Amino acid sequence: MTIIFAAAVAILFGAGAYLVLKRDLIRLIAGMVLIGNAANLFIMAAALRRGSAAVIPFSGTFSDPVVQSMTLTAIVISFSITALMLALTYRVYGSNASMDLERLAQAEEEDVSRAEEAGDADDSLFDGAVGAEYNEDDPDEDHAPHAQEDESRSEEART
Repeated sequence: MTIIFAAAVAILFGAGAYLVLKRDLIRLIAGMVLIGNAANLFIMAAALRRGSAAVIPFSGTFSDPVVQSMTLTAIVISFSITALMLALTYRVYGSNASMDLERLAQAEEEDVSRAEEAGDADDSLFDGAVGAEYNEDDPDEDHAPHAQEDESRSEEART
């Protein structure tokens, strides 16, 4: 029985690794899901013990409920991460009309070069966003954008 679980883990992990190396975002996500399922199966197979349910009073051998609960937690977390990755993939496809990783990298480079030509380099994206100069040399100055507004509101409330 352990050999069957080991073979299943190896097949799932191998297929997942193969899909992760592909250039398509959907295949990448499917590969990550398969690798996660292989890890869950490995954890369950490593703690495989036959026995009754772990209820009080304990009599005889029982199966370990901690491994099962941890695996169930891992399944729920991997499902939510998969849903997030699919939603992000949908947004990427909507904005770039491609799911090929090389085309997406090329589109990113083109966007950066256009921004640099227009004078909007990545370093200057947040400069002046709050409307105040940022001075790194002044450690006493509060650089949070909301701090000045909070101070003015508190002064208005006092008067």
